[in-house]
Amino acid sequence: MGMELRKLPIERSDFRLSEEDMRRINTRDGLIQLLRGNKIKVGAVMDTLRYEAELEQLQVELVRLQRWVQEKGKRIAILFEGRDAAGKGGAIRRFTEHLNPRAMRVVALPKPTDQERGQWYFQRYVHQLPNAGEIVFFDRSWYNRAVVEPVNGFCSDKEYQRFLQQVPEFEHMLYEDGVTIIKFWFSISKEEQLRRFESRRHNPLKQWKLSPIDMKAQEQWDRYTHFKEQMFSKTHTSFSPWIIVRANDKKKARLESIRHVLNSMPYRSADDPPVNLTPDPNVITRFHRATTTLD
Repeated sequence: MGMELRKLPIERSDFRLSEEDMRRINTRDGLIQLLRGNKIKVGAVMDTLRYEAELEQLQVELVRLQRWVQEKGKRIAILFEGRDAAGKGGAIRRFTEHLNPRAMRVVALPKPTDQERGQWYFQRYVHQLPNAGEIVFFDRSWYNRAVVEPVNGFCSDKEYQRFLQQVPEFEHMLYEDGVTIIKFWFSISKEEQLRRFESRRHNPLKQWKLSPIDMKAQEQWDRYTHFKEQMFSKTHTSFSPWIIVRANDKKKARLESIRHVLNSMPYRSADDPPVNLTPDPNVITRFHRATTTLD
């Protein structure tokens, strides 16, 4: 098949492939016949195969993008924000899976130390900004102060208001200095968030993802909505806009967010082979101040 299959929807423990099966699996009709014969949902398997093929193609382009970033000495910061369980971490893993670790970093800072709490709020994030030729992926960023901290009472109203005033100036300084900032908000419904929380609770491999803050997220849904909307209205700018990713479908969210990044960078030459880099407008949208409902 030419690709690594991460997790096909095959759950039967008695499913085994014989030598004859292996010969049949190399043809489309043979594969479908084999799956149906073992009572496996062909449609779900084919959807996964298509997803994996498209993801692989986009990841090849990400490798090319990274090479261009290194050659040109570009500095790119990609911020992943969103409600708990919105799929930020999974998207980052797909972005970084095949990139050169020497020219990229994933930043997921823990809560600030006593020393950091006495510093200018942005100070610890400044240390994490990309160097020349580097892409940095922020799994949550300085925008913790825009939503997570005020919702949970981790900052004062004065600190919150100061942040909203300073963040456009901070990002404009980065923009003027040549740092490219891409800000993603992964948007999910309340029902989908609950479904993902339940999945984590019953999966021993995912239980580490649940935190006391996560457990309050459903109760505080409306407060998150209020502060999220304030964040958009105060920090969406022409030089650092918010990109909304409709993320109820994790696979589409991953593919289209990668496509958006690739489409935003002039890393390809005119004679490059055609690859669809136009994001699906039903998944990727730029925040507009007339928007009344998200999540």
